[in-house]
Amino acid sequence: MKKIDLVEAIILAKKSKGLSWESIAAELGASTVWVTSACLGMNSMSKEPAQKLCALLNLPDAAMASLMEYPTKTWDQSIPQDPLIYRLYEVVGVYGETLKEVIQEKFGDGIMSAIDFSLEVDKEENPKGDRVVVTMNGKFLPYKAW
Repeated sequence: MKKIDLVEAIILAKKSKGLSWESIAAELGASTVWVTSACLGMNSMSKEPAQKLCALLNLPDAAMASLMEYPTKTWDQSIPQDPLIYRLYEVVGVYGETLKEVIQEKFGDGIMSAIDFSLEVDKEENPKGDRVVVTMNGKFLPYKAW
């Protein structure tokens, strides 16, 4: 089963069962962001969560291997058009250099890992309008000289 077919099957099953990403993640005992990313084809699952997901969504047998397959992480290189994704792109465009400067001033010359990494999305209720709280937590990886 191709990843694109797997993603479509997952989304159709999720909708038909009236499930949320949060409820699916709770059933799997994992992070909502990670489960959603794996279901959208950007991460692989180990056997246990893949089995649980296939059972929960009544996915075909071929889905198991596709869920466990290592993904090729690619995305469209053009400027995103979806307003929410565009705003995140805009945040990096406006604050990317600032984040780089501050991170490297605090840690040295290196990068934040997107492999040893977690990402959480929370809602903060506020009388002036609810707030989106995005927390990225990545291991610092210093560049080395050789």
